[in-house]
Formats: sequence, structure tokens, C-alpha cells
Amino acid sequence: MVHQAPSEIVDPPLRQSIHDLDFLMGTCFAMSVDLLLLLSSGLSRLLQMEMDVVTVHGTVDKLMEKRRKVGLQIDLYVVQITIEEVTEWFREQINGKRMKDLMKGLVREKDLMKGLGRFFQILKVLAFMKDLELGDQITLMESCTETADIAGLLLLFASSASFADAETYFHEFIVEAKPVKRLCNTYNRITVNGQYPGPTLEVKDGDTLVITAVNKAQYNLTLHWHGIRQMRTGWADGPEFVTQCPIRPGGSYTYRFTIQGQEGTLWWHAHSSWLRATVYGALIIYPKTGSSYPFAKPKRETPILLGEWWNMNPIDVVRQAMRTGATPNVSDAYTINGQPGDLYKCSSQETVIIPTDSGETSLLRVINAALNQQLFFTVANHKLTVVGADGSYTKPFTTSVLMLGPGQTTDVLITADQTPARYYIAARAYASAQGAPFDNTTTTAILEYAKKGQSTTPAFPSLPAYNDTATATAFTSRIRSPSKVAVPTDIDENLFFTVGLGLANCPPGRRCQGPNGTRFTASMNNASFVLPSSFSILQAQQQGIPGVFTTDFPAFPPVQFDYTGNVSRALWQPVPGTKVYKLKYGSRVQIVLQGTNIFTAENHPIHLHGYDFYIIAEGFVIRFVADNPGVWLMHCHLDVHITWGLAMAFLVENGVGELQSIEPPPADLPPC
Repeated sequence: MVHQAPSEIVDPPLRQSIHDLDFLMGTCFAMSVDLLLLLSSGLSRLLQMEMDVVTVHGTVDKLMEKRRKVGLQIDLYVVQITIEEVTEWFREQINGKRMKDLMKGLVREKDLMKGLGRFFQILKVLAFMKDLELGDQITLMESCTETADIAGLLLLFASSASFADAETYFHEFIVEAKPVKRLCNTYNRITVNGQYPGPTLEVKDGDTLVITAVNKAQYNLTLHWHGIRQMRTGWADGPEFVTQCPIRPGGSYTYRFTIQGQEGTLWWHAHSSWLRATVYGALIIYPKTGSSYPFAKPKRETPILLGEWWNMNPIDVVRQAMRTGATPNVSDAYTINGQPGDLYKCSSQETVIIPTDSGETSLLRVINAALNQQLFFTVANHKLTVVGADGSYTKPFTTSVLMLGPGQTTDVLITADQTPARYYIAARAYASAQGAPFDNTTTTAILEYAKKGQSTTPAFPSLPAYNDTATATAFTSRIRSPSKVAVPTDIDENLFFTVGLGLANCPPGRRCQGPNGTRFTASMNNASFVLPSSFSILQAQQQGIPGVFTTDFPAFPPVQFDYTGNVSRALWQPVPGTKVYKLKYGSRVQIVLQGTNIFTAENHPIHLHGYDFYIIAEGFVIRFVADNPGVWLMHCHLDVHITWGLAMAFLVENGVGELQSIEPPPADLPPC
């Protein structure tokens, strides 16, 4: 449905030239909270003119100076209408290319907030300026939005730039067991469309994905689109019993979501038990049509998915660990694009080959899809230039080795500048926990030049030692934003989360194999997260179903950790429960994360669903703005740790109006 703006603000007279200061622009019109404001179509006509950003900036400066001379006071009202209205109105009214070019220019400044400020300066002038030559007074209405809405407005305007080019992609994922041969034997493993790893999804920023998951496997299933913001579409996020109940065997569910303001390498994976050991794939987001990478376009692009392989059924691995209370069996191999490589038995013929040619630059999209292991990654005799991480561009830097935690992605440029030959690509464990068992093998692929000459044994790279924390830290500390970003400074929610492992007493009548007959557990702020089993948290919250969760997750650890004394029993024996922390829409959140290291110092790759966040300090301190209503899981991405309870969830309340509220649940949401 398209709402027409009132006649008095549509199509105001507009002179032919942007340089003509004697023009009339429409004012804004106060609407209801669901349909707050509409900009005049004069804005769209202005944007359709053949002008560059410099001209716009110069004209705005002149207009603002004229405003100051006549003493007019101008304020800004934020446009906030429903998604359908925005889509249809901008599709008809605004030339996408002009808006896109304008937006690119406005945010080109190093300080993004300056770009935002300039953007809103223009809106102020265009929305409220009358004929200044006649000295008309402007009547202003009281502003009806808060700062948090500005980001939403920018998102609407930026996303509208490519509405004409945006596409919707439909996929069907058939999830079922298929025979997979690895390490000399054939096993039944859960695959997607018969593939392991699963299909690669390729979209542009602004596109919509509609993916129907059909569960023909014997296990419950959910799918998670790792790193996707899921703005207002939390029902599509996927963690089992958090945003949905699982798809039962024989059932199906359609995930629908739109890519909004994201580019780079992400991925998708199962989010139910340990199914993601084989149920995963790449999710590549290209720039919008007419846009480009912030670096020279590479000749080739190749997803590199690092994984773990168990000869034993991964579901049986985790079930055995939960039954005994011990650590799970480590994997039997690491993989690159599903293949262990020729250092493992019976694997040389299927070793992955990555083609290149002398002088070519390729983009490797490296994804750590391993369940429980951080990994070093390198290519023999070649330098890697990091240009992106986790669906965002980074300030480029050159390195010889990457370190990726489970769930992380890194985009690197590699130039074929060596003697034409064959070179090993290799990955092996970075094991930060002293004394903990891990798979100490190495997976390989081969970078192969087109004119390699006589086939020879590939050159092997120098890999860091498994416990080389200095190299791991040196790498991660170099990842920086490509330009200065506008970090929230006024904090509404100051939180302190302790993260670590613990022990629980063995249930009566059972024998556990953890330390001193206990069983391993894990917690955040002394609370060990327990998934519901009857309803999802989001469903319970939306439908007012009691008894599924509580909102008493502590902002600070109830028992503080004393590094100088004995460990309190309350620290190493956390309390189980389904606790969430409630956030108001638009609140600015800061979290200090501290590892308790009760057993040993260990890294915990923390993943927050539904949000990106700013890293304020290493150790770590993060910030984000709660601008996405719904229930969002925060957890360690070592699957053994989330299995033990190292997780919590944020419940972000709806804001004002439809654009600040989660969408209604889909009709085919799996029943509980």
C-alpha cells in the first residue's frame, strides 16, 4: 500500500537549477506514530538532477549562510514510515543512482558522523526552506524522534538507493543424510542438497533471500545466517528454542530476510545440537549494482571454508559428552572446503586445488566453520593482504598468517607473484587452553599456477606453533576499521560479564567423568544458560507465555572473582537457568567482558546475534545500540562451551511504531 502525501507538501515549485536559491520546498507533515512524516517529492526531483556532491555541499553552505542572515530557525523531522511505504514511495519517486551517489559522497568523510551531519543538513534545508528571498517564516513542529531513529532513517535512505536493482532469491535446502567418504571410509552425514559443505549463497546488499529448509534428516533442525543483522526479522535468525522451535523431521520452514547495509563474507550453518559440523556454507554479499569494492577488483574470488571432521557421528559425540560430563572427543581431521588434504590417509586425490595465474590477484574469503577450534591459516611463500572481516571492510594490512576463531571470516587478497608452481595452503590449530585436548593435525589445499611446469611436490608453509599466542594476538590487534567510526559515547546500559568454565555436581546415581567425579559446565555472570524445551524465548515473549524464561540475568556478576584468593564455590559451580537481559529500544550498551580462567586461560570467541558491535578496548570492551527489537543470543562460538551453557540472551523491546517493532511471526513458524 502506498500512502500519498498531503497535497500541500507534494510537488512544490522547484526551479530548474540547483544554483537558484529562490525555490520553494515542501515542509514536512506530522502523521501518526506509525506514519510519522513524508518528505516532499521536491527532494526526489532535486536528487534526479545531474549534479555532483561538491555542488550539493556548496549549495547547502550558501543556503545555511542565508538562513543565518535572515535569522530563521530550522529543525529536522525524521522521515519514518512503514517498510512497504518506503519501498514503494522511493521506488516511484527517487532515482536510485542519484541517491546512491549522494550517499557515497556524504559518508566519504573520515568521521562518519560528519557525513551524517551533512546529510541531515541537506534534509533540513530541503524539507523546511521556504522562499528565503521573501523572508518567509517557517513554522516548525516539535521533533518526534530520538537520536536512535537517525540511524534507521539513514538505513532507509541508503537502502532505497538500489530498490530498482534489488532482487529476491529463492532457494530450497533439502537437509538429509547422504553417504560421504572421508579418511578411507564412507559415513552417513547430514548434508544440504547432497552437498558437504552446503551451497554458497551469493547476493548483493539490498537483496532479499527466501530459503525454504526441508528437514528430511532424523534430527531436529534450525538454520542460522551468521552475521546477518536481521533487522526486525528475528524470526529468521535461527537459534533453536531462542527465536524458533526446531523444524522437526519431515517438516519445513521458510526463512525470509533482507540484506541491509552489509557487504563481505558471512556464512550460514545449522544452529541445533552439533549439526553444523557438516551443515554449513558461505554467504557472499557483493556491493550494490554500480558500487565496487574499496580495492581493485580481483581476477578471481574463492570461498575457503575451514572445518572439522569426525569419523564418529558428531551428534553422538556431543551426546556422549553430555552423558558423561567429560570433554567431547576431538575431531579426526580439519578440512578445507570439506576435504582434509593430502597429509591425511586416503585423501590426496580429493585435495582441493585453488587455481591462479602469474600476476593475478585473487580474493580468498576465509571462513572458520570449525566447531571447537581456533585455526591458523597461511599460504606457502605468499603474502596475504587483509581487506575485510566478518562482513565488514577493514583497513588493509599485509601478513603471512591469519588466526580465525570459530565463526569468524577474513577476506584476503593474494597475488600470484612467485615462480609458477604449486604451493600448499594450510591450516592447523591454535590451542589457547593449556593442557586441554585438541586435534593436532594439519589440513591442506593447493594453490596451483596455470603454467606450473612439471608437477612437483608443493612448497610447504611455515605455520605457528599450536600455542603461539603472540602471533595470534599480533594478528587480531591489527584489524581496524578503514576509517574513523562514530562510536556511541553516552552509555545507557553499563554491563560487566564474566565468561568461563565451571563444574557441576554429578546427578544422583550417575558416574561423571569430569574432575573429581563432577561434570563440566560453563557460564556468563555465574549463570549457566539452559535452552527451553517447550517454546522458543521469542515466541514466549511475543505471546506472553509464562514460565519459559526470566528477565533477571545480572548486569554484574553476583559473585565477583578474586584473583588473589581461593575460588568461591559459587564461581566454579554456576546456577543453571534461562535468563535474559531486557533492553529498551535505542539504548546504548557497553559490555566489559572478562575471562575467569578458573581451570586455565582460554580464548572465548563471543558471537552476538542480530548486531554488530564496536570494540572499544581489548580485554574486551564492546558497545552497540539496541536498534533491533527481538531476542538475540550472545554466546561463545566454541560449540562445546555453548553446549555447557556459556550463553545468555538480550530481549530488546519494541520501540515506537512499526519500524521500531519486530515483524509478526511467519505463518509457517515451526510448532513447538
